[in-house]
Amino acid sequence: MLTGGTDVNPARYGERPEKETQPPDDKRDEFESMLLRHALSDACIPVLAICRGMQLFNVFHGGTLVQHLNPAELHQVKQKDAVAHTVRVTPRTRLAEILGAGEHEVNSRHHQAVGRVGDGLVVAAVAKDGVIEALEKPQGPFAIAVQWHPEDRILISASDRRLFEAFSEALTARAVHP
Repeated sequence: MLTGGTDVNPARYGERPEKETQPPDDKRDEFESMLLRHALSDACIPVLAICRGMQLFNVFHGGTLVQHLNPAELHQVKQKDAVAHTVRVTPRTRLAEILGAGEHEVNSRHHQAVGRVGDGLVVAAVAKDGVIEALEKPQGPFAIAVQWHPEDRILISASDRRLFEAFSEALTARAVHP
């Protein structure tokens, strides 16, 4: 699982930092990239990436980021479990199999977003303003990335709970059939 946190270093996708971009944490970027490389290789380890994790997931696959959404307030809530907006889950995706296609309420705390989608990734959910809210890698093991924070709403949102249950099932299947 790749979690939320500071901004991914823009140098990883060939850009210079904008004034709103946080200072880089190159050690974390490198460590998590190494974990992704291992998980998505022959190891076939399921991956769930959240917020910053989704951004790194995209950059790892050759994508870029929008360094600062304008206005970023549309994608931020002060109360962690509050609904920020809805996302539309793309039909015929792994995420749609888990949550159901169509609109779902999510919380959100980010000022960056996916720019160009990385190689081999599929857009699995989009906000009404066009911001990509979920990506997945259809080939290989469970590999889903979401921009929102499902961990904050697991007790009050059936959709967020189902996402973690599906991840748990994928991990269990991997442990039983390595």
